[in-house]
Amino acid sequence: MRIKNKIFLIILVFFYAGNLFAQTGGNSGLAFLKFGFGARNIAMGDAGTAIANDVTSLYYNPARLAGSEVSEVMFMHNSWIQDVRSEMIGAKSTLFGLPIAIGFSVASIDNIEVRTVAGEPDSKFNATYFSGSFSTGFKIINGLAAGITIKYLYENIFVDEGNGLGLDLGLFYRTAIPGLNISASFRNLGSMNALRNVETKLPTELRVGTSYNFELPDSKLDFTAGGEYLNYTRDSENHFNLGGEARYNKVFALRAGYQTGYDSKGFTAGIGLTWGNLILDYAYIPFKLGLGTANMFSIQFRF
Repeated sequence: MRIKNKIFLIILVFFYAGNLFAQTGGNSGLAFLKFGFGARNIAMGDAGTAIANDVTSLYYNPARLAGSEVSEVMFMHNSWIQDVRSEMIGAKSTLFGLPIAIGFSVASIDNIEVRTVAGEPDSKFNATYFSGSFSTGFKIINGLAAGITIKYLYENIFVDEGNGLGLDLGLFYRTAIPGLNISASFRNLGSMNALRNVETKLPTELRVGTSYNFELPDSKLDFTAGGEYLNYTRDSENHFNLGGEARYNKVFALRAGYQTGYDSKGFTAGIGLTWGNLILDYAYIPFKLGLGTANMFSIQFRF
C-alpha cells in the first residue's frame, strides 16, 4: 500500500473512531452527531434530554416541543479541539397548531495534509459533515408527550461522499410533583450508503434522564438540576451527564456540569445572559491529555 493511501486510511480511522471528539473508539462514525446543541445544555454536562426546554429540544428530545407556543431561533458556534469546528442553527414555531422545528448542523476539518515524502504536502483536503432535520412533538395524555425527528445526513472525505437518513424518537413526562420531569430519547437510528466501500454506522444512543427546577421568589433566584444516563448502543459506551444552573432575576445564569466515562474530559461550565427576548450563552470544556479546550457560543431570539 502506498504511503499516501496509508495516511488517508489513518485519517479515516482516526476521525471515525471519534478521537477528535474526545470519545472512545468504537464501531460507529459520524462523531459530529455526538456534539451537543446550545451552550446552556453543554455547560450543564450536556444533559440535554433532561434539561433542554427550548428550540434545542429538536436535537435532544423532540417530545419537549409539545405544548410549546413560543417561536425561537438559535445559532451556535463550536470551536472544538484539533482544528475541528461546527456551526448549528435551529428554529421552532407552530403550524396548524402543531409545534415544528428545523435544524442544520455542519462540522468540518480544513487543510488536512496528504504527504508521500517528508517536506511540503502533496495536497490538502477538507472533511465535511452535514445534518438537516425536521422535528415535531405531540401530547399523548395529560403530562405525557412524544416526539419524532427525521434527518438527512451527508459526509464528504477527500473524494468520497456518503448520505443517509436518521431518526430520533422521544418521550417526556411532567410528573405530579411541580418542577420534576422525566425524559427519554433514542437517537440516530438509521443508515448511510457506502462511503467508497463501507457504510458508516450512525452513533445510535439511548438517553434517559430527569430534571427538577424550583424558585426562591424572595431572593429572585431559581435553580435547575438534571442528570441523565447515556448509552452509545453500538460502542457499548456508558456515561452519566450531570448539570445544574442558578439564575438571578431570570437575567444572569451560572452553570456547571460533569460527564463520566471519558478519558479526556469531565468538567463543564458556562454562563448565560438574558436581555429581553435575546439570550446569550457560553460554555467551556477543558480537556486532558494536552488536547486543549473547547469553547461554545450560542445566541437565541424568542418572538
